[in-house]
Amino acid sequence: MASFKPSIPVVNPIDGAKYHHRASGEVHVIIGPMFAGKTTALLRRIRSEGNNGRNVAMIKSSKDTRYAVDSVVTHDGIKFPCWALSDLTSFRQKLGDDAYEKLDVIGIDEAQFFEDLYDFCCNAADHDGKTIIVAGLDGDYLRRSFGPVLDVVPLADTVTKLTARCELCGKRAFFTFRKTMAKQTELIAGADVYMPVCRQHYVNGQLVIEAANASSVLECRKVQSESRLEVEAAVAI
Repeated sequence: MASFKPSIPVVNPIDGAKYHHRASGEVHVIIGPMFAGKTTALLRRIRSEGNNGRNVAMIKSSKDTRYAVDSVVTHDGIKFPCWALSDLTSFRQKLGDDAYEKLDVIGIDEAQFFEDLYDFCCNAADHDGKTIIVAGLDGDYLRRSFGPVLDVVPLADTVTKLTARCELCGKRAFFTFRKTMAKQTELIAGADVYMPVCRQHYVNGQLVIEAANASSVLECRKVQSESRLEVEAAVAI
C-alpha cells in the first residue's frame, strides 16, 4: 500500500483557530561531473522508494534525447520510464491533480536544463509535501555554475557530490572536459565530446585535446589501413 502524508492540524498562536497544514517534504541533490554515476544514484534511490511502497515519478529534460525519448537511461543502459518536459511547472498539469496528490517522490534528472528548478522544488517540498531528488551537473566544461542546480543547494536536506575516474590517469575526476572547440554552454553529447578528468589534466587541457586528437587520428588510420587491405585482397582475387 502506498504511503501518504496526512494534513496536520495547526493552531494559530494569535487567534487560536485551527487549520490544516500538509507535512513538509524533502529535497536531496546529487551533483558531479559527467560519467560520475549521478543518474545511476538517482535511479537507485527512486527504485528504493518505490520498493518501500511510495508512489514515485521521474522527470527529465526533453532536450536530452541521447538514449531514449521517454526514459531516463544511464550511460551503461539502465532504463526507467519518465516524463520528458521542457519545464517543471507544467508537470502537475500534465500528470493531473489527482495523480499528483498521490505522488510521494519525484526524481529530476539532468536538472541543469530546468530554469524553474528552484521554484518547483520550493513548492513541491515546502507546500506539497513531496520528496524531490535532483541529479545534475554542478559545473559546465569551463568549471562554471551550470544552470540552476547550485541554486537548489540552500533548499536541500542533503547534497551528494560524486566523482568519476579520470580518463587519462585513473585518479578521481571532479571535472568535465570538452574535447572539441565548440563554445556554447549547452552541448548535449556523450563520450565522443566529453571526458571526466582530474584537476591536473583539466589544467593541462591542451595536452588532453592533443591526446584525444592523436587517438582519433590513430583510429582513423587503422580503419583506413584495414579498408585498403580489404580492397587489395579483393583486387588480388
